[in-house]
Amino acid sequence: MRRLGGDRAGEIGLTRFLRNAAVTPSAMVTEAAERTASRCPGRRVLVIQDTTAVAVAASGGRGLFLHAALAVDADDGAVLGLADASFLLRDGSETKASIRRTPFEAKESYRWLAGAQAAGRVGADAARVTVVADRESDVLELFMQCPPDVDLLVRAKHDRAMGKGGPRMWACAEAAPELGQAQIDLPAAPGRRARSAQIVVRALAVEPSRPGRGGRGKHVPCGVRLTLVDVREIDPPPGVAPVHWRLLTTLLACDAEEAFAIVDLYRRRWAIEQLFRTLKTAGFDIEGLDIAAVSVQQLVHARDGAQGPHPARPLTDAFDAADLPLLQAYTARLEGKTARQKNPHPEGSLAYAAWVCARLGGWTGYYGRAGPIVMLEGWLQIQAAKQALAAMAEHASYDV
Repeated sequence: MRRLGGDRAGEIGLTRFLRNAAVTPSAMVTEAAERTASRCPGRRVLVIQDTTAVAVAASGGRGLFLHAALAVDADDGAVLGLADASFLLRDGSETKASIRRTPFEAKESYRWLAGAQAAGRVGADAARVTVVADRESDVLELFMQCPPDVDLLVRAKHDRAMGKGGPRMWACAEAAPELGQAQIDLPAAPGRRARSAQIVVRALAVEPSRPGRGGRGKHVPCGVRLTLVDVREIDPPPGVAPVHWRLLTTLLACDAEEAFAIVDLYRRRWAIEQLFRTLKTAGFDIEGLDIAAVSVQQLVHARDGAQGPHPARPLTDAFDAADLPLLQAYTARLEGKTARQKNPHPEGSLAYAAWVCARLGGWTGYYGRAGPIVMLEGWLQIQAAKQALAAMAEHASYDV
């Protein structure tokens, strides 16, 4: 508060603003979602959902959690912004019996459907919207109640039956014919180094069942036909557990090309892991503004400029158009004599701004690429400069 306010009066004013009954987290998320929606028209959009711990007890899984839905471009991976966000408070009072008695709309798992509904609103003008999530979102109600204009791609958790007395999904996947093999790059994850993996894919149509009323073991079809894509690593390095993903989706996979396209979409889920990393360990406190962390991720993604057929993202993804003169002034100051010390990106592009933030954050232009910590440092300097310019303009108006 003190840093953002600038002085005592600014701190008090900002505190009063945030305490105003009309200023709520949901209102802030709505504003962020509207900005994200303006970047979606005509694009194939992925909305990636996940939940992360904010402050938790040492045991029992109690505490505060953040659930976020991040929109990215399905073709080039550009971060478009937040589609939805909410906080969850877990007090450890729920039991399996109480969960069974609770209507779906009142359950914690309803957040996955709420995120899909938000994705439909944000991507109303997009060419296509696909919601991607990990195993915790494998909830049948999500598939049954998802908006019809939104596709789902979920890493399956439950080996469900298909009809009363029918086979289980995992066994059906085992028996499905192999569609093809490919090599993919796996990013680093907790307990796993980044590496390449040779995978084989299989795909089949499924209609999973849900237990009958009263938990009597009867199974009825859920009424939704889905595609199950089985992804397995072959010949992993010695001592390394092979990758095995079972992906449940509303998308079709009639051949190897379509199956591998689904795998590539699921791999985009890494973007939200990077967002949470930025929030937690790359310079932000998790209590800080998650919209700012999204801006940093946008800059990291844009740092290399236009890639292949994809055009460069505009400056206005993360900055105001009026910020361009400030970025131009910084570019003039930061550029050196050699080609590698010049800003190579077109003015008005997000890559142009990313170069400035990277240089302000300590990147020299010679070694490696700027990551989120470096980008954050530069981004903060830009925000401080904007505040200084605003203060000078206000002072000049007083002099008049």
